[in-house]
Amino acid sequence: MALIKLKKKGKYPFLTLGDSDRLKIGDWVVAIGNPLGLEHTVTAGIVSGSGRSLGLGPYDDFIQTDAAINSGNSGGPLLNLSGEVIGINAVIATPGGAGGNVGIGFAIPTNLAKGVVTQLKEKGRVVRGWMGVIIQEVTPELARSYGLGEPRGALIGDIDPTGPGVDAKLKRGDIVVKFDGREIKNWQDLPLTVANTEVGKKVKIVVFRDKKEVTLDLTVAELKDDGGSGSAAGTEGSQKLGLTLREITPEMVTRQNLAEREGLYISAIEGDSPAAESGLSVGDVIIEVDDQAVKNMSDYQKIVRPKKKDDILRFLVKRGANTMFFTVTVGE
Repeated sequence: MALIKLKKKGKYPFLTLGDSDRLKIGDWVVAIGNPLGLEHTVTAGIVSGSGRSLGLGPYDDFIQTDAAINSGNSGGPLLNLSGEVIGINAVIATPGGAGGNVGIGFAIPTNLAKGVVTQLKEKGRVVRGWMGVIIQEVTPELARSYGLGEPRGALIGDIDPTGPGVDAKLKRGDIVVKFDGREIKNWQDLPLTVANTEVGKKVKIVVFRDKKEVTLDLTVAELKDDGGSGSAAGTEGSQKLGLTLREITPEMVTRQNLAEREGLYISAIEGDSPAAESGLSVGDVIIEVDDQAVKNMSDYQKIVRPKKKDDILRFLVKRGANTMFFTVTVGE
């Protein structure tokens, strides 16, 4: 996708962006694209699910559809029956990585894309909110241990000493259950909610602490590209390297069939970044950086944050059954 400026005045054909939040499971949708090189192919199906997280990054929020999507459909529109674009076709799931359609396709909601487009138009870059915490999933066992009743919210495992979470008096062990009036049903809701919140906005956060809900005030800061905590809620890696990282959870161990129980999972690598040139791959698990063990995001930050441009970092990663070293030169 791209944001383009048309210099010539006149009327151009266009599609209207609809409200993806109004989608309901079972709604009919139409996908248009060039699957397998077959131009202007139209397929139809229904909305099979919403709010899907595929482990591709902290901002996962996909629409699932059984409308046939194949290689070549990515970037094409997913439309409702009013002809409005409610999604951008992006990903398919296939058994064994076969690559063909099996009725499980995913699209980026237009309401998520609208915010990105507006920022690109007004600021020339994407600005994301940041609260400066490291979070993890609230498992049924953790929920019971905290007296929460049922698994919900996002558990704070660590707090960036330079982030707004300190002034908000957040504590390790707090479970964020509501952010700016929006219920946080699971830990994956928080990064997306924070990222899409206006920088500088003062919000109310409700946390579950000592078996009761406590309301705190937080001023959302801007996620910087200088390492920071790495993401809106601390699930992403240092942007000066071009890595998107996730702490390993029991759910990921099962879903990704990981042998490691600790470390950082590489879920995405930015194109033309230092990491992309290093040989690191999506799916690698970082276990050491510069001969220091990396068990969580906090370990990683302590090593990477002080580094400057052109410094070289040595990564030890697990790739399947193999253990491998890679070097990454820090970028801007």
